[in-house]
Amino acid sequence: MSAQPCPALGEAQWSASTAGLDWTELETLYRLAPLGNKSAADLKTVFENSRYTWLVRQGGRLIGAGRALADGADCAYICDVAVLPEWQGSGLGKQLVARLVHDSREHKKIILYSVSGKEGFYRRLGFARLLTAMAIFRDRDAAIAGGHLARE
Repeated sequence: MSAQPCPALGEAQWSASTAGLDWTELETLYRLAPLGNKSAADLKTVFENSRYTWLVRQGGRLIGAGRALADGADCAYICDVAVLPEWQGSGLGKQLVARLVHDSREHKKIILYSVSGKEGFYRRLGFARLLTAMAIFRDRDAAIAGGHLARE
């Protein structure tokens, strides 16, 4: 998978650094994407503890973001890929994932946790459903209701 330029993005600015980021702007991006209500403080913690990050701006406005946790050899986990609704379908999400996959390419496996209903998007980018994945969620009932956990 290659990160081909998307004509709709024009002069988008890509950054792999969170230096100088307004964390409340990132919080707003995740709320609007919509990927839930993630606090600026929590986003600062998770992005600063991620091995790879990408932030995309268009005309100074933050329009997309994503990150990957990685151990440097065995496993990388792509998460929190968010794109403003007006940019969804433009190819920006595909480019964000492609960059994170490229960054993680030396790992033996790349795992991605999808929002329920978006599995087809990631399948088209080369991801396959895990058959043995297990998880513990702080709010198990909400995870079941959201389609993330099976009711057992």
